Amino acid sequence: MFGYVKYDLAELRIKDLLLYKALYCGLCKGIGESCGSSARIGLSYDVTFLSALLHNLKGEDVKIEQQHCFQHVVKKRPIAVLDPLTEELGALNTVLVYFKLNDDANDKDRSSGRLLWFKKGYKRVKKKYPELVSIVSDYLKEQIETEKSSPSLDAAAEPSAQLMVKLSRHFLGEISSQSSDELFYSVGKWIYLIDALDDFDKDLKKKTFNPFALSFSAKDREELLKENGGELSFLFDTLFFSMREGLGGLKFHFNRDLVDNVILRGIPLETKRVFEGGPPQKMSLKI
Repeated sequence: MFGYVKYDLAELRIKDLLLYKALYCGLCKGIGESCGSSARIGLSYDVTFLSALLHNLKGEDVKIEQQHCFQHVVKKRPIAVLDPLTEELGALNTVLVYFKLNDDANDKDRSSGRLLWFKKGYKRVKKKYPELVSIVSDYLKEQIETEKSSPSLDAAAEPSAQLMVKLSRHFLGEISSQSSDELFYSVGKWIYLIDALDDFDKDLKKKTFNPFALSFSAKDREELLKENGGELSFLFDTLFFSMREGLGGLKFHFNRDLVDNVILRGIPLETKRVFEGGPPQKMSLKI
């Protein structure tokens, strides 16, 4: 989960942008509480969305207060009050970033220096939330083993899909359901595949693993999409359908407009952006 799960700003209501911004700042404080201030630089839009979704599904109201933060020390801003769920999500954010940087370092990316920002926080999470670390570390081992077998697109994305299901069951507990499994599974699979498609040219240049390079013969992403665009569009449309099906079977305790915006509009919009080779969408947190 590394920055692809975004909202569609053009269709986002002001009340939902206010909520998102408060959750984003609340997650930042959650990271600081569970992992230390240095780990805040890994603050993720993706985990912010998880905060919105999980608070709603669990029926845990988000309380928003005017607070100072380490980045805005003069003027207070609306921030979600820290609660146990937000603190644990902050821990998850740090674990995901830590393992991502480890993986990048193994791919000969220049990530070893950045790892130092998260090493202390990771040790704190490992002590306080061992189950979280176990879930993510098991996923990473499975992903490495899967990629060694020259997998199909579906097989390559399976560990990421299962990671999201396991995380959802961890956080939702007894209220997890077939619908939540379907939603989290399809989102996890989409994240893996959209990241791989976005990195296609980079992976070819560096000669690192990419499932699309194994499944299709193309010298770059432009040729890949020109020759196989219809098949790949169908693949992602199938995932959008599964997300909608899972979403439709869930019980929300509060207003679901923000979640619907991300799943039904933001994710397809981000997919379109990657297909067209456009620059990353800038997420405005200003009102």
